[in-house]
Amino acid sequence: MNNITIYDVAREANVSMATVSRVVNGNPNVKPATRKKVMEVIDRLGYRPNAVARGLASKRTTTVGVIIPDISSTNFSEMARGIEDIAMMYNYNIILSNSDQNKEKEFHLLNTMLAKQVDGIIFMSGNVTKEHVEKFEKSSVPIVLAGSIEETGKLPSVNIDYEQAAYDATTYFINKGHKKIGYVFGPLQEPINGVKKMAGFKRALTEAGIEYDENYVFDGDYTYDSGIEAAEKLLELDEKPTAICVGTDEMAIGVVHGLQDRGYKIPEDIEIISANNTRLAVMVRPQLTTIVQPLYDIGAVSMRLLTKYMNKEEVTDHVVVLPHRIEVRNSTK
Repeated sequence: MNNITIYDVAREANVSMATVSRVVNGNPNVKPATRKKVMEVIDRLGYRPNAVARGLASKRTTTVGVIIPDISSTNFSEMARGIEDIAMMYNYNIILSNSDQNKEKEFHLLNTMLAKQVDGIIFMSGNVTKEHVEKFEKSSVPIVLAGSIEETGKLPSVNIDYEQAAYDATTYFINKGHKKIGYVFGPLQEPINGVKKMAGFKRALTEAGIEYDENYVFDGDYTYDSGIEAAEKLLELDEKPTAICVGTDEMAIGVVHGLQDRGYKIPEDIEIISANNTRLAVMVRPQLTTIVQPLYDIGAVSMRLLTKYMNKEEVTDHVVVLPHRIEVRNSTK
């Protein structure tokens, strides 16, 4: 344990503690010779400024809390990488916590982060409820949502247009002549899936005069296994889908393997469009045609937005919508 204090450095360098503090914090009002002497003592003694103690003095800890459902998920890990890279650029440290998307755990982590006196929080969850909004609005520090929506638009957030993305994927298939289109969503109780993507899917069908049939919709849970299960369910239908839109790459690989295990060829028998364009999309054969959701950028932009709030900079647009596109690969003809 390093117990060297600012007092030890000051005594050893024969300067005041205020001078040591100025050197550590990069204050220009220190003579170069004094700065050099203090730095030599700091190096020799191995002094590490206590971030929390510095935070108490300046009311800032230069630490940001990130609450994430599951860092082992490819989607969230790519967002987290974007957050971390921008945080480093702006000299913030990150405290990362997995919430498992459990509301009690999310609130517990929120309270823990605030108790640790973080300067701001980035929050990710599929379900941001009224209760969340009330708690966030009482927060003593700014909070930004990343890849998560909140219906009122009160909270700062960074996303893509999920409704339009689902519409684009469905229309891509309709334009190729498909009429029996399956849709494998993530959990439908999450508004990105049950409200936004569902609306886009239905809008595309309605415009094409195709009747919506709930038998072609599967409520997955983002896992590979739920993709396999979705493939089995969709193959039980009398009129099997000729194309399937899938909510994430991991579920899409499950769907692909589920179909292949039953002798179906992709894309000859059934075409597939995935979403998110994580590295998994090119690690499977056939490589997945996918909606490109710029996950890294969502993380990076949300962190940059948070720095603006933490530094009291002007924010002209607190609800940021980043562009998406379809990357065509080999799971479609």
